[in-house]
Amino acid sequence: MAKPKTNVEMIAQRDIQNSLEPLVAQMIARLGEDPAREGLLRTPARVDQALRFLTSGYQTRIEDIVNEALFAVTYDEMVIVRDIEFFSLCEHHMLPFFGKAHIAYIPRDRVIGLSKLPRIVDMFARRLQIQERLTQQIAECIQDVLDPVGVGVICEAQHFCMMMRGVEKQHSGTVTSAMLGDFRERKETRDEFLALTRSR
Repeated sequence: MAKPKTNVEMIAQRDIQNSLEPLVAQMIARLGEDPAREGLLRTPARVDQALRFLTSGYQTRIEDIVNEALFAVTYDEMVIVRDIEFFSLCEHHMLPFFGKAHIAYIPRDRVIGLSKLPRIVDMFARRLQIQERLTQQIAECIQDVLDPVGVGVICEAQHFCMMMRGVEKQHSGTVTSAMLGDFRERKETRDEFLALTRSR
């Protein structure tokens, strides 16, 4: 009687181009589990799909996000979208960090569709990241797309790599900011942004 094929062998037979499934099955086995166990049979495929979604920002193009949603205006006051939820993966441990981003800009002669700002956040959050780089990339992208008078971005997040392992601090949070143009050069602009972000 032929010996049943292992989960790793079954996945390898499928010959799925660029699939992460064989690697995940091997990882499960090396961690001391049985990838052929009923509860784990579909886990490699699920992990493959989850990781591809969580890193889909690498395949996202800013041109597709903006999609001509730039509008000429005569408006020179601050535009703020706050409490934009994001979820990302720490590049050091591939554990989640999550939180909220607050974005402000002062238009020069055009504005962007409001829904585009959360999409820009997602584009950079859905990559292997550190919070400091994520914050800076969001600000620089908006600066490049809009050429505004200034851009301010604040990200507040909690990191599972600090909560689940390492120092295991459950209530710690990290705040990062990136200020460009008037937000960097004028204290009153920064103060207005901070005040409007904190007000509820």
